[in-house]
Amino acid sequence: MKLGVVDTNFRVSFEESLKLAKEIGFQGVQIWVTGALDPANLKRGANWLRKTVERYGLEISALCGDLGYGFAYEEGLEWRIKKTKEYLAYSVELGAPIVTTHIGVIPEDRSHPDWDKLRRSLDEIGAYGERAGAVLAAETGPEEPELMREFLQTLDTSAIKINYDPANLVMMGFDPIKGIYVLAPYIVHTHAKDGVRYPNGRIGEVPLGEGQVPWQEYLKALRENGYKGYLTIEREVGEEPIRDIKEAKEFLTKLLKQSKDS
Repeated sequence: MKLGVVDTNFRVSFEESLKLAKEIGFQGVQIWVTGALDPANLKRGANWLRKTVERYGLEISALCGDLGYGFAYEEGLEWRIKKTKEYLAYSVELGAPIVTTHIGVIPEDRSHPDWDKLRRSLDEIGAYGERAGAVLAAETGPEEPELMREFLQTLDTSAIKINYDPANLVMMGFDPIKGIYVLAPYIVHTHAKDGVRYPNGRIGEVPLGEGQVPWQEYLKALRENGYKGYLTIEREVGEEPIRDIKEAKEFLTKLLKQSKDS
């Protein structure tokens, strides 16, 4: 498994984030493309972006194309579907055909109108992804993995996959280890993030290794299920993100070495 980092989590300019990623020793970066690096905003184009990343000796692990509302919320839905298709095409141009996003909350009841809205939206996006040669990776979190698998199995496309985030599952009260075995055939990208769920129900993201994700078991489960992709560190909060990212990288590097030697 390779180690990556979300570029915007450094909270510096794009090229400065690449420089930091290289200095810290990452192999890849996940690029947030809903802002300045959106294909509609980046006048220098995908070729410049790809070559800039390569110049720092890095790979693009995936794109983050999260537009905020998922694919069940009606207002702006047509635009979000169109934009997501653009990101899928963009990912192919960049040589990293994975776009991660939050798809919205999957309802437990199949008769709920959001179930059908989500299914129709993702079938349309997935059909485009199949033609383009890219996948949309839905991030885990709002629903238990069993429900997510059940929903994915109803789709008429093979281009909707999973971006596995163990911290999101922990914070929602789900088992992040069991979830790997449930969703293994769909996992194409992962976020390395940690979180806690307190007895009173309060939740929070914490530095990697300080939360309730059982990392040794987690890495073992990924390996047992054949995952060979990126562990991409995501640190969305905290006063010292660069320090937290460095320490997270050291933590994962040590664990990966231990698990390899054992």
